[in-house]
Amino acid sequence: MNANALKIVFHGQNAANFRQGFEQLIDPQHTLLDLSDALDQPGEAAHYQSADVIVGIKLDANMPSPQRLRLYHAPSAGTDAINPALLPAGSTLCNCFGHENAIAEYVMAALLQRHVPLAHADADLRQNRWTYWAGRPTALRTELGAQTLGLVGFGHISQTLAARAKAFGMRVHVANRSPIQNLLVDQAFALSDLDAFMATADAIVVTLPLTEQTQGLVGAQAIAAMRADAVLLNVGRGPVIDERALYEALAAKRIAGAIIDTWYQYPTPTQAESAPSQFDFAALDNVLMTPHMSGWTEGTVRRRQETMADNIARLTQGQALRNVIHSPT
Repeated sequence: MNANALKIVFHGQNAANFRQGFEQLIDPQHTLLDLSDALDQPGEAAHYQSADVIVGIKLDANMPSPQRLRLYHAPSAGTDAINPALLPAGSTLCNCFGHENAIAEYVMAALLQRHVPLAHADADLRQNRWTYWAGRPTALRTELGAQTLGLVGFGHISQTLAARAKAFGMRVHVANRSPIQNLLVDQAFALSDLDAFMATADAIVVTLPLTEQTQGLVGAQAIAAMRADAVLLNVGRGPVIDERALYEALAAKRIAGAIIDTWYQYPTPTQAESAPSQFDFAALDNVLMTPHMSGWTEGTVRRRQETMADNIARLTQGQALRNVIHSPT
């Protein structure tokens, strides 16, 4: 067997989403294997333990230990379910982006529908109601371009969002851990000044990954600092916004609304249907709920496949890998 030939396993249903056509992106000398989430089919545990490359989203102490692993590649940006301490000493953990264009489109579409109510206008006119007819003072709409967009974090997603927002004429404010100097940003805040930041925007978008430092970062105090007519969007990770604090603020209508794409509870391989939260967000009329769909497009899958294939090629050629989260020890 060629020394550069790798055993590459796609672990679980999430990784399987990126499997189709992957052979065409890598050297044919490599071996590709598809393994179930449970790793309970004959031979699966042994293949997992002997893999050179694992594509997956979960590694914990209840799973077989990958002994020969050189690269664990998440096909996503988030790696919070992968425990780096369980990786072999010589392995690298990498992630993927490529979802920022799709998420930016989602956010702009969600915001636009608050100012340009096409579906409502269409539904009313089908009933002969000319609700938004020009010339009526009661039909006046607001404009997205007159708004201030607040971005919590300034990574791939927020930078792409800022460019889209400026194209609409919006002002852009950012709260970030490190200082920002960017022509797209009209005002920047430190995360330690989160409350002051929250009070400055008409729409606030949370884009942060889930870490020990970000869990519950947007809590009751930060939400209370928001304007009463402002909306909060989450396209990062659900628990970055305190679940109870968000629900209670929306239920009491202390803020105008929320657009929530990332949640607190998810389906599992054994439970296909699941409520997204312990609280009844579905009963609230000021919430737009979507099922973690904002970054899921054909373009996202293609770009992530290309990132993983490129890193596999780099691995065999001894080149530096991209998007490194954890380096070999």
